Amino acid sequence: MNALARLLSAIACAVCVTGAVAQDTAWVGDEVYIVLHAGPGTDYRWVAKLNPGTGLSPRGTAEDGAWTEVTTDRGTDGWVRSEFLTREPPAQVRLPAAEERSERLAAKVQTLEGRLEALRSAEADTSGSLAATEARLAEASEELTRIKQVSGRALALDQENRQLAENVETLRSEVDVLQADNQRLKDKLQSSAFLDGALAVLLGVVITLVVPRLWPRRRSSSSWA
Repeated sequence: MNALARLLSAIACAVCVTGAVAQDTAWVGDEVYIVLHAGPGTDYRWVAKLNPGTGLSPRGTAEDGAWTEVTTDRGTDGWVRSEFLTREPPAQVRLPAAEERSERLAAKVQTLEGRLEALRSAEADTSGSLAATEARLAEASEELTRIKQVSGRALALDQENRQLAENVETLRSEVDVLQADNQRLKDKLQSSAFLDGALAVLLGVVITLVVPRLWPRRRSSSSWA
């Protein structure tokens, strides 16, 4: 008789079960172990013992909302007290996920640390290259300064050479003028000497021809006189 009453009560509760549940998954709370009953009441037989954090698929609730019909991940159907269910993942569920996420984060941190170390090594290499480049730049700047100094001296020397070349050309022009004057003087001296010689010759001829005529001739004495 009691068994028949429980069966009728289960049928009545099944008819009164509401259709939809807000979420597809509910979990057993993380504080207690609960029993999965064959019907919505503690007087129904035990179907299974559920550990805290067990995931369940709600199918509906009793009319009074005190019991929820669920299905386990192994496909076992039954009823549990609604107050022991939670819509948020309990610690037993969150902890493995958190540990997995922590492991992923640790792996990412390790990867980032490796990248950071590589970046630091690359930065050190870059700093060394930068220092070497700055040293070469300083040497190049010093060499450029020396080149500018040499170029300045070269320009000064070139200016001096040009001035000297101009002076040499001026002196050459003066030498040419002096040589021309000297040649004219030589020609003039030669002309004067020629004229003097010609005059001397002419004078000699004159003396030779004229002087004898100036002396009186002596009369020759004859023995016959």
